[in-house]
Amino acid sequence: MTTRLRGRTIRRDAGLYGYERALERRGLTPVAGVDEAGRGASAGPLVAAAVVLDREIPGLADSKLLTPARRERCFDLVMERAVAVDVVVISPQECDRMGIHRANIEALRRALARLPVRPGYVLTDGFPVDGLGVPGLAMWKGDRVAASIAAASVVAKVTRDALMVDLHDQYPHYDFATHKGYSTAAHEQALRHHGPCPEHRRSWANVRAVLTGSTHNHERSDA
Repeated sequence: MTTRLRGRTIRRDAGLYGYERALERRGLTPVAGVDEAGRGASAGPLVAAAVVLDREIPGLADSKLLTPARRERCFDLVMERAVAVDVVVISPQECDRMGIHRANIEALRRALARLPVRPGYVLTDGFPVDGLGVPGLAMWKGDRVAASIAAASVVAKVTRDALMVDLHDQYPHYDFATHKGYSTAAHEQALRHHGPCPEHRRSWANVRAVLTGSTHNHERSDA
């Protein structure tokens, strides 16, 4: 598979750094990659990260393909070696207010705007982010084929996982440390039994479904 990049064809087998190298040869630097974590979760924040790299990160890959230990190691290397990194956290309440897609776009915009260096080109995972003032490319499965997006995915995922572990200490009934707020069977059972906590997204259908009876369920669980 190939992708056209302003007159240049980039093969998907060019390696994880192929897009960044092609953009550098055309003078479109620095290249920033952005990605998010938590878009599909029914509890906890949405986290977006923007990363600018100027060197390879050993072991870097899409965060979903890494073990937790390797992801933590990549996170440390990215934070140590990246030219610039910024992270934005969008609360569940803000996700509800804006809607998840708008919140996602806003988070990515904020992360890019707050980078200490102005990107010359932006690579995004899945869908375009408008209004950046610089050229960009939306890439299908970008976190698997572009290093800067993969780095952003690692930073966003590790940051959000740490936040969910902290939330587990506040709301241990939901076991956020294990499922990180995604709608697993165990999370759904806890949600139905205890009702939503302040970190649940009220706009999610599964959360809305238990809201009417959440007070009754909570009282019953404490009886």
